[in-house]
Amino acid sequence: MMFRTSTSRTSYAGEPLPEVKIFTNRLLKAETTENVLNGLNTIPNVRQINIHGEGLPVTVKSGPNKGIPVNHPERKIIKFGEREVELTMLVGSFFIELESHDNVEETVQAIREKCDELIPFGYNLEVGRYNKYRPTLTDYVKGLRC
Repeated sequence: MMFRTSTSRTSYAGEPLPEVKIFTNRLLKAETTENVLNGLNTIPNVRQINIHGEGLPVTVKSGPNKGIPVNHPERKIIKFGEREVELTMLVGSFFIELESHDNVEETVQAIREKCDELIPFGYNLEVGRYNKYRPTLTDYVKGLRC
């Protein structure tokens, strides 16, 4: 699931931009996820935020109860900035793409301070490039876009 921090469409920047990966020690509840997303959204130099985690299906996919609705208490609608978004997963990691190579250390320090405040049970933070930033040859052949 991707959250853009600005209202304009995020396009290829012409170069691989740095990303910050936050991997939490526990899966986050919906309220904590909402607080972390909104906290990260206030940090300058953040271009977009991708979240990954354990999916929360709407119905049972297999077995004798196939098709029965799953009423998981953490499948909620959260507020990200001005928008309301249905959270379909228990979040375990955040991938934060930065706007430029300038001020990476300051931005990482601001992200670390915000995570120390909002994620009390611990996390790992790394800087690198973790997601595709342009279509590959295979994507081009399949007609997919990045």
